[in-house]
Amino acid sequence: MTAVPVLTEYAQSLGQPTLGGGAAAYDEVVLPDGSLRPAWKGLAEVAVRLTDDDLRRVDHDIKRFLANDGVTYARPGEDPGPWRLDPMPLVIDAVEWAVLETGLAQRAELLNAVMTDVYDEQRLISEGVVPPGVVFGHPGYLRLMARPSMRDPRPLVLTATDLGRDPTGEWQVLADRVQAPSGLGYAMENRRVMSRVLPELYREAVLHRMGPFFSALRSALIQSADEEVADPQVVVLSPGTHSETSYDQAFIASNLGFPLVQGSDLTVRGGRVWLRSMGGLEPVHVILRRVDAAWSDPLELRAESQLGVAGLVEVVRRGNVRIVNGLGSQVLESPALLPYLEGACDLLLSEPLRLGSLPTWWCGEPQGLARVLEHPDALHVRAIDSVTPLTGTDDEIRAQVGAAPHRYVGQQRPTLSSAPVFDGFTVAPEPVTMRTFALRYGSAYRPLVGGLVSGNVFDAHLGPAPTKDVWVLKAEAAQSDQGLGDVLPLTANQALTPAVPRALEHLYWMGRYAERAETLLRLIVACHPLADGSQGQPHSSEGRGLQVLVDAHTRLAGPPDRAGDLEAYFRELLTDRGRVGSVAQSLDGAREAAEGVRDQLSGDVWRAFAVIDRAEGALARTQRSHQTADSAGRMLSGCLALYGVMANMVRDPGWHLLEAGRALERALQLSIMLRSTTERRGFEVDRTVLAVVLAASESSVTHQRRFRGTVRPSTVLDLLLKDDTNPRSLHFALAALREHLAALPTSTGSTRPERLLDDLCEHLDDLDVATLVTIGGATRPNLEHYLGGLHEHLTRLGDAVTQFHLVGAPAPRAFGAGRRLR
Repeated sequence: MTAVPVLTEYAQSLGQPTLGGGAAAYDEVVLPDGSLRPAWKGLAEVAVRLTDDDLRRVDHDIKRFLANDGVTYARPGEDPGPWRLDPMPLVIDAVEWAVLETGLAQRAELLNAVMTDVYDEQRLISEGVVPPGVVFGHPGYLRLMARPSMRDPRPLVLTATDLGRDPTGEWQVLADRVQAPSGLGYAMENRRVMSRVLPELYREAVLHRMGPFFSALRSALIQSADEEVADPQVVVLSPGTHSETSYDQAFIASNLGFPLVQGSDLTVRGGRVWLRSMGGLEPVHVILRRVDAAWSDPLELRAESQLGVAGLVEVVRRGNVRIVNGLGSQVLESPALLPYLEGACDLLLSEPLRLGSLPTWWCGEPQGLARVLEHPDALHVRAIDSVTPLTGTDDEIRAQVGAAPHRYVGQQRPTLSSAPVFDGFTVAPEPVTMRTFALRYGSAYRPLVGGLVSGNVFDAHLGPAPTKDVWVLKAEAAQSDQGLGDVLPLTANQALTPAVPRALEHLYWMGRYAERAETLLRLIVACHPLADGSQGQPHSSEGRGLQVLVDAHTRLAGPPDRAGDLEAYFRELLTDRGRVGSVAQSLDGAREAAEGVRDQLSGDVWRAFAVIDRAEGALARTQRSHQTADSAGRMLSGCLALYGVMANMVRDPGWHLLEAGRALERALQLSIMLRSTTERRGFEVDRTVLAVVLAASESSVTHQRRFRGTVRPSTVLDLLLKDDTNPRSLHFALAALREHLAALPTSTGSTRPERLLDDLCEHLDDLDVATLVTIGGATRPNLEHYLGGLHEHLTRLGDAVTQFHLVGAPAPRAFGAGRRLR
């Protein structure tokens, strides 16, 4: 059977009659007569050959590449999920884009002019163009910004606009996103993935690359600083890793070369903003803000905020820091402003508005209120500071609106254009919207030639609907990308990221959690064959040895839920995220720590995590015993890949703390695992236990070569405790820990962590293995005593490292949470 090309099948489906009548939606690919639109005609030779099977392959590759890059998105209140990208791009030709680009540039300039006006002269209000309630009734209007000392002629550096087409094919604005526009990082990631999964189609399309826009953005942010500053410090202020667009924020920071910081990383002193670092304080001149304005300063805005910087508004007031975009810009996102932008454009720019908006009625005016109350079911009725339409009966909506009319708008339900979306089996038309971006570069706004398509309507959030890459074709191949031929590539000037205490803590715990997971994985890999071989023979030497080793697993991650079911126990150790010390729990901790410093890590880190995720997924799909060992081995390979990435990091304080965490955790895990050797259970059982301990410590080959296969407690302890050439020994771990602590700027040679470490090393040097293995009844009491004290001492050392090297600023507290004086 011959495969039918996807676009042919899609065009045929559009020709079928639909129920309901009404205006037909504009399709982004196919003309009403069934032929391809001009933008697609140049790609027809490659595109028309694509079949469902081709798209399934491409879709699988897309998911794999996105997982390898660790691209996630979390809608508010939900856990992070995979970012979704459709294999069919949205293609726009140069002629159509030129018209749209002009409208987008004008829109950004108009929004900048509106913000400047409403916080300064307020001509729009005084001349009756915009009703006062539209501005002053919006929660995003910050009255403390409406003063001469806060005046900023360029409050908007980066803007975003959500667009949709009407049935005639005309673009109309659905919403403006200017407070903290998100999506640029996702748009670039979409482009990178599409260029890899559809290389033939990508090469056939002569389209604008996005790189120059990011170079221009970096330049614009640096130029936003005071002209007197020779080498301005720019930071990206993030709400943290739990933000729904944390990947987007980290991508921007990483690609622009700016530190990704949280509010606790910054402080205000002497009328300026400073970045905390291990070496002291460094001045900050520009803040690319991804924290909503209301939460940016708990001192003058929302007192309960733990995301902002106390005193930030005062620094802005003094002109000592530039906020991008300016505080108070959220008022521009109000849908109540849309009906009045045409008049605003005429007053402020003296030209007609080129991009119309979705028909909107503000209920603060009698005509708008009457329109909404008459037919609430025919409109999207929503609050001016919400993206979610009101729900309920018509009478319930009328009651809500009538109680505070100025708080609501009604918007026409749009008939959006459709585009082919692949659902994993077939292609079907789905409504789409497009998010575009504009950057103030020099004296003009320059739209990004491209964008981000989503299936969401009336929603500020980007997921979970599939997204599309936007391909804007060049008018001619020689045309400069983004029309920014004069922009230099990202600067090659050296700019080291400051050692922020929060980032250092993330790296330290990333090392500890990863090492913790590796130890348990190695133990499972070593024990699982033993469990298979001793089934039905619990009293054999292997069976008795296995019970001893199960106790080791218990000390590392707790007892099994069901006694005797070892297969289920091993699976719990691999996948139970609620079990403290399990592989899943440790790797989740390592991943969360890595998310906190994503801007400082190589993309290979996420590829290693993707290997682990795929191994865990394979385990979930089958209950066969061999899959447990196979998945554990593949997860271990992912951990080893993670270590390979760490080995290539720059040797800065962050790397030294990461390695210090690894060395400390390796010593701790070894002290726990060696507890299995403290009892005598017979020669064969002891040899079984010792062999597994060697395997789990990756020292079997070394021991066999050195001691010619003779496995005794004394030889094993000598190799794992005192051998300074064995990277898995206690001696080696403590030496590495000493080296990495000494390299930290805050170490002096006499700090508490260093003193505790010196005591450990001296005790180990004086240790006599022959004395350790001395038998006292059924146990080795000296070994048991030493290992117990070692674990306690290492725990104290870990606490000391945390308290001395990782305690930065006090934890954020809400200003309204303290005791009130009476």
